[in-house]
Amino acid sequence: MNTDPIADLLTRIRNASQANHGSCAIPYSKIKENILKILQDKKFIAKYEVVEEKFPELFVTLEEDRDITLKRVSKPGQRIYVKRDDLKPLRSGLGLRIISTSKGVMTTDEAKKQNLGGEILCEIY
Repeated sequence: MNTDPIADLLTRIRNASQANHGSCAIPYSKIKENILKILQDKKFIAKYEVVEEKFPELFVTLEEDRDITLKRVSKPGQRIYVKRDDLKPLRSGLGLRIISTSKGVMTTDEAKKQNLGGEILCEIY
């Protein structure tokens, strides 16, 4: 049993990237799929697909020659929430934060446009 599935997702991607693997497999959950959709839209990963077998998995294909830094911010022991006024750019706009809002998982830019705050899940740069 894993107590922090989002940290597990980020660690598996980070480890595969540092070991120069082209892909990795991750146990399925909806929030992980939403995070991977954002990473694919922002070109941090090449693609992902849901593989339906006995237990569903997410199969992630990484971008070649791309070093990404994935950092978990809000943890199960210490949740980090931000108001809509406190959403600031990360690394002068070169990175992004993924937050969980009442309207779903999105980047801080999208949340700012919709005047939403929420829990900061992770930072990617």
